[in-house]
Amino acid sequence: MSRTTPPRVSVIIPAYNAMPEVTHCVRSAMEQTLDPDDVEIIAIDDGSTDGTGAELDRLARTCSRLRVVHQPNSKGAGGPRNTGLELAAGDYVFFLDSDDHLGPDALRRMVAMADANGTDVVLGKMVSVGGRAVPTAVFSHNQPRTDVFSSHAYRTLGCWKLFRRSLIERLGLRFPPYRNCEDKPFTAAAYLNADGISVVADYDCYYSRNRQNGNNLTLTAADLVHRMDGTRLCFETVARYLEPGPLRDRIMRRHVEWELCGPLRALLPRESEQQARERYYPQFRQWALDHATDGVFQLLAPQDRLIVHLLRADRFDDLMAVARHARRDAARGHVVDKGRVYWAHPFFRDPAKAVPDACFDATDRIAVHHELTEAAWTAEGEVLRLSGHARIDGLGPLQPGSRLTLRPSGFRHPDVHVPVTLDAAPPRPGTDTREQDRTDGAGSGTNRYTVDVDLRTAASGAPLGAGTWDLRLDLRAQGVSRTVRVRQPKADADDPAPTPPVREPATGSRPEPATARLRSTPDGHLALEIRRTGTAAEPACRVTGIAWDASAPGTLVVRGHLTGEAAHHPVALRAQEDSGRVREAPLSYGPDGRGFTARLPLARLRPGRWALTLRPNAGGTPIPVPHTDRLGGTRWFRASRLGRPSYAKPLPRPPEGVLTLRVAPIRLTTALRRRLARSGDRHRDRL
Repeated sequence: MSRTTPPRVSVIIPAYNAMPEVTHCVRSAMEQTLDPDDVEIIAIDDGSTDGTGAELDRLARTCSRLRVVHQPNSKGAGGPRNTGLELAAGDYVFFLDSDDHLGPDALRRMVAMADANGTDVVLGKMVSVGGRAVPTAVFSHNQPRTDVFSSHAYRTLGCWKLFRRSLIERLGLRFPPYRNCEDKPFTAAAYLNADGISVVADYDCYYSRNRQNGNNLTLTAADLVHRMDGTRLCFETVARYLEPGPLRDRIMRRHVEWELCGPLRALLPRESEQQARERYYPQFRQWALDHATDGVFQLLAPQDRLIVHLLRADRFDDLMAVARHARRDAARGHVVDKGRVYWAHPFFRDPAKAVPDACFDATDRIAVHHELTEAAWTAEGEVLRLSGHARIDGLGPLQPGSRLTLRPSGFRHPDVHVPVTLDAAPPRPGTDTREQDRTDGAGSGTNRYTVDVDLRTAASGAPLGAGTWDLRLDLRAQGVSRTVRVRQPKADADDPAPTPPVREPATGSRPEPATARLRSTPDGHLALEIRRTGTAAEPACRVTGIAWDASAPGTLVVRGHLTGEAAHHPVALRAQEDSGRVREAPLSYGPDGRGFTARLPLARLRPGRWALTLRPNAGGTPIPVPHTDRLGGTRWFRASRLGRPSYAKPLPRPPEGVLTLRVAPIRLTTALRRRLARSGDRHRDRL
């Protein structure tokens, strides 16, 4: 029976001499928990000679959803992937390499994540099989909706992801005919044009491994001759889709590090002197001149800055010397001078080389090690005591002046600084001093620190205000200052993580009762959360009405009146996204000076979840806009997105009762599918 509705996902599998792994690969796609009718599998035999084509045909006889295409060898994975794209009919496309396989629930989870958040690209957690390197930073926690500037997504440019097919077709994306780096420009273009990126990190979605026969393209086509075209296209893709400036610099940094400096160090010395000088060096130098801007240069590690400087200065012989000895020189120590830390490379302050100190400055990259070992309430719950161990690599004992910084998250307030008490760290239980020196680094100067945060006086003698405060350690040694966020320790059965209970409401020490607790952020850092409780202080205002503006589609109108002191009058309606992005709309007051109205155009908000509060003046505590069941959804057209319709609707159970809106584009295929389903239901009801 022919299909009447398109599948949700088209799984595209390029295969060349992929026995025996291809069997497990295809079966993992066939056995997904997603409804079988929602998955089509397109396997392309790219001229295999080891029986891969026959095995794919055998599997196809057992599964009507598997389509096999046989074609002459194209000498790369891009050709067969392009063949699959021409045949794909799914709402989404997933590229699965023939030596890898999927977790059983992978596609269902990724499709659900894309549907729920309206995102165009979904990354599923990758797992290493047999030691093959996989990205890890981006998979530290689930991310329903993010982008390449707010996450580590751009660190992984392999195409093993779920892509919305309409994005691919709108951009006309296809894979170039290269043996290596062919997927990086494809994924980069999708990232930079995506209407949101999602990350599924709580399930092992994609298992990546090297083949038994060792003929992975990443291994057999690793030389410079196979990399140069793909690298050039990476740089051109970023330059095409991003305007010059800080955002482009942040993305371009990845390619300067991984596609320029890394291969130059590792591969250029393998080439003959003539090939290196005449064929590859001119191209590397041109990339450095065109794309390694001063903004990119500042973001690089010293090893990469030195390479970029020598390329810019056209110093081929010095560059080759640096590349040949890169591994040895990377292990050299550091020099501390006037509060800065420099890489002790042989070129550092060598008059004959005349390389600027900025090329060796490693101050912001010196590793900071810290471990929280105790967190408890003291002084009847008014003082939070944090204790642990900390050190800065290679700089000896910490110095007085080290402190804990409390930084406000999502509201305006100056940073709050609390001094820490330092002691030399005692030997760990069961470990003698020599062993601790060996593991911490000889002369590392590991200190035990203790800091007491008095909630009654921490803010320059005043109580610490309500809100969420991020915790940062500002550590100092040899005049060098390094700041690091305090992390939640990993718990285990023998040593549970030290998280104290919620502090009970204060009695008499604050203008109103409040609770305080330490909580862990999604990325594992600690924050101090203070909430007002009870009715000791009347809010500065009350919201009296929330509605959509009938004359201006996509505009929310919030009305209210003042009840408190003038010093805390709200001045703006604030919308804050999960990632921290903020938009504000000013309040206008009526003739009596107490009634106010705010109008928030949602077309200015990017897709995501936005919590609404009223921001007082004088840096007061934000006032939540209460959730209401009377507010339905609304729709409007976004002129900036080619007239695509968007919608907003309140979350049914928002966090802490704060009105939270989900803003997202309306997917035309999803809307049509729902309309057809409703039409079918009505037809059945009439029958």
